[in-house]
Amino acid sequence: MSNARRLTVLGVTAALAGSLMAVPAAARTAAPRSGPATPAKTPVAVGYGGVVSSVDADASAAGIEVLRKGGNAVDAAVATAAALGVTEPYSAGVGGGGYFVYYDAKTKTVRTLDGRETAPRTATKNLFVENGKPIPFADAVTSGLSIGTPGTPATWDSALKKWGSRSLGQVLKPAERIAKNGFTVDQTFRQQTADNEARFRDFPATSALFLPGGKLPVVGSTLKNPDLARTYRELGSKGVGALYHGAIGRDIVHTVQRPPVRAGADRKVRPGHLTTADLRAYHTLLHPPTHTTYRGLDVYGMAPSSSGGTSMAEALNILEKSDLSHLSETQFLHRYIEASRIAFADRGRWVGDPAFEHVPVKGLTSKRFADSRACLINDHKALTSPLAPGDPRHPKPCGSTGKAVPTTYEGENTTHLTVADKWGNIVAYTLTIEQTGGSGITVPGRGFLLNNELTDFSFTPIDPAVHDPNLPGPGKRPRSSISPTIVLRHGEPVLAVGSPGGATIITTVLQTLINHLDRGMSLVDAIAAPRASQRNAAATELEPALYNSPLRKQLEALGHSFKLNPEIGAATGVQRLPDGRWLAAAEKVRRGGGSAQVVHPAP
Repeated sequence: MSNARRLTVLGVTAALAGSLMAVPAAARTAAPRSGPATPAKTPVAVGYGGVVSSVDADASAAGIEVLRKGGNAVDAAVATAAALGVTEPYSAGVGGGGYFVYYDAKTKTVRTLDGRETAPRTATKNLFVENGKPIPFADAVTSGLSIGTPGTPATWDSALKKWGSRSLGQVLKPAERIAKNGFTVDQTFRQQTADNEARFRDFPATSALFLPGGKLPVVGSTLKNPDLARTYRELGSKGVGALYHGAIGRDIVHTVQRPPVRAGADRKVRPGHLTTADLRAYHTLLHPPTHTTYRGLDVYGMAPSSSGGTSMAEALNILEKSDLSHLSETQFLHRYIEASRIAFADRGRWVGDPAFEHVPVKGLTSKRFADSRACLINDHKALTSPLAPGDPRHPKPCGSTGKAVPTTYEGENTTHLTVADKWGNIVAYTLTIEQTGGSGITVPGRGFLLNNELTDFSFTPIDPAVHDPNLPGPGKRPRSSISPTIVLRHGEPVLAVGSPGGATIITTVLQTLINHLDRGMSLVDAIAAPRASQRNAAATELEPALYNSPLRKQLEALGHSFKLNPEIGAATGVQRLPDGRWLAAAEKVRRGGGSAQVVHPAP
């Protein structure tokens, strides 16, 4: 988001005592208000007492407020995430899910929570098939069929109960306040709304909230969400049972089963099959993290149902055989692209929901398997995609198993936050509602959009002769690429990083890590560096700075093919400095730049 966004609410504590009455849609936009401004957006903050980094200044400030009041990293992460549900509602919120990675400074251990959405228990492999053919992707996106059981509220509740020091009600207060009093619309928010305008207009509750007065929100105006303020207050006072066993959940189910389309709309919006029984059955999963070593460091990530941790580990293990610090820029990018290509070939064949599929995590993250795949890389010639997968159960040098199939599509919009506290605890948390704007369907009276996360399943196998571990199933979690990552040295924190971006998340986090660890870039410069993303596709995606550079021609001479992607990912990270200070880093430009903030700034 741009520097235009200002925080006009976090210092106004008196507002909490008032009644959160609904206001007419037309009143939800007003002229810019005077008042205390958010600290100017900055991509770097250094100091003591804890740090928060997110894409949004309001959200980062919410986390800092909790840290200042004595909360820990988990408390601050939930507060930041809830605020993003207000100011970044097209990327995350109550109606979505995510993955939460936590480093406990006392025990020097990394823990994870899988808060991924689940398919209804009635779902079959033909969830998105009609008359023997997959339905159009755009039709699936804007439908009840795509909506999975939300996991975000359960993630907040589980994290706070396991590792937090504050109640859910306490940490939701800053976000409740922002929702009630409003935030300032910037150009990014207006553009995202414009991109969704046609489908938003087809849902009265969505249109009333995000198209106030029937028009796009004006840059500099104040957008309020009193319905979401009430939802947060209800979750805070009654707990997440209000959703999984109560009235909020019943409203969700009614919306999914009977999508509230405006009269006269010609859009076909298929109903979904989510039930209150699906909500009651939902629970987060406490998985062991994935783990590998890289140049003497311990790298921890998210295990399946995400493919982020296994793919990151495999690519790092492949790259560890190369002295990346002394390679030319062309050879550095060549090997990074090839390692990504190989990891995605193996991800596509082996990774799905482990409750339904045997996922060989130990094999995928092993040095032995990486060695058997690294020998495919030729410094003088690019590999061709789709590349056939290897077999992590029985690694053979340069071996493959089965047929090659391309990577299926995955939406590229999510949000990520990274937090550290004064005790040394760290959270890397990525949360999402999938597409920008999710399903486009707002729960009437509740103020949040529902996800379209089930479109992350494969609709049908690309090749019926090749096993696809990511087909829909009853209660199944669709495969994700979310990759919150924490790096330790001898049990002590080095850094944490993550990003939004669908399948580009894996390559974004990987490239950021090797930029910093191997190429010697500062964390903020490693995040800002132009990106390439290869996902076992015919063409590697390049951001403009690489696409328009001589490096592209040099890589094409090796056989690489490229296509332009205007923006890949939007990372945030935190780093422990040798003198004990914390550094928070965010994007300099992508998504209008991010917001790194610290409790006690230091030079």
